[in-house]
Amino acid sequence: MRTIARQEAAQELPELPDSTLESPDSSRHPLRTLPGEGLSRLSSGEQVRLYVRRLIFDGVLRQGQRMPQDAIARTLGVSRIPVREAMIALEREGWVTSIAHRGVFVNAIDESAVHDHYELYGLLYGFAVRRATERQGAPLASKLAPIQKRISAADDDAAEMYDATFAFQRTVVAAANSPRLASMLRPLTGIVPGNFFELVPGAGKIEKRGTAAIVRAIRREDGEAAAEEYAVMLRKQGDLVVDLFRNRGLFEGASSPA
Repeated sequence: MRTIARQEAAQELPELPDSTLESPDSSRHPLRTLPGEGLSRLSSGEQVRLYVRRLIFDGVLRQGQRMPQDAIARTLGVSRIPVREAMIALEREGWVTSIAHRGVFVNAIDESAVHDHYELYGLLYGFAVRRATERQGAPLASKLAPIQKRISAADDDAAEMYDATFAFQRTVVAAANSPRLASMLRPLTGIVPGNFFELVPGAGKIEKRGTAAIVRAIRREDGEAAAEEYAVMLRKQGDLVVDLFRNRGLFEGASSPA
C-alpha cells in the first residue's frame, strides 16, 4: 500500500461527517455487520482496528481522507486510547499514515501489495505444511481429512467454511511445531475484513479444491507438493481479492463502478 506524500497531505482533505458513522439503524451499523470476527472476545483496540478496516473496505473511508478518530471513539463507545492503539497497528499494516501535527490519513491500496500479501501467506503456510509433513507424515492427513470434508460440505455456508478453514490452518501450523512460524503468521492479518468466504465470491470453491489437493499430497508424504498446492490455492484467492478490490474502486486512482 502506498503512503501519502507530504505535499499531498498539505491539501485540504475531506473529513468524514459524524453521521456517516453513527446510524440509528443497528442492523446497518458497520461494526455489527462484521461477520466471523468474534468482536466481543477482542480487546477494544482490536475492535477499532477491525472496524476501521471494514469502513475502508466498504468505501466509507476513502484514500487520502483524514481519520475521524473522535467520531470512531463515540460510535464504538471507547476512549481515545484504543483508537490510538488501532491507528498504530493500522499504520504498521499499511492501511494508514500518521503525519505529525496533521492527523492520520487513509492510504491508497496498491494492487501489487495485495498480490504480495497472498504470496507471503503461501510461502509461510507452504513452509508450515512442509514441516508438518516431515514431522507427522501420513497421520497428519488423517487429522486433516475430516476437516477437509467439512470444507467440501460447507457449500454456501460461509460461517462453516470460515470455521473449517481456520481449523485446517490451525492443525497444519500446530503440526509444524515451529514457534517462530507462529510468531510470523500472527501479525500477518487478513486484508479482507470479516468472513473471507462471505465477502469474496468464488473463494470457497478454490478452498475446497486446494485443501483436497493438500491432503492428497500429505497422504503421499510429499511435503514439497503440499507446499506448492498451498501456495497455488492462496495465490488464486489473492487474484479474487484483487478483482474484488478493483470492482469496489479501492485501488489508487480507481473509482467505484456505477
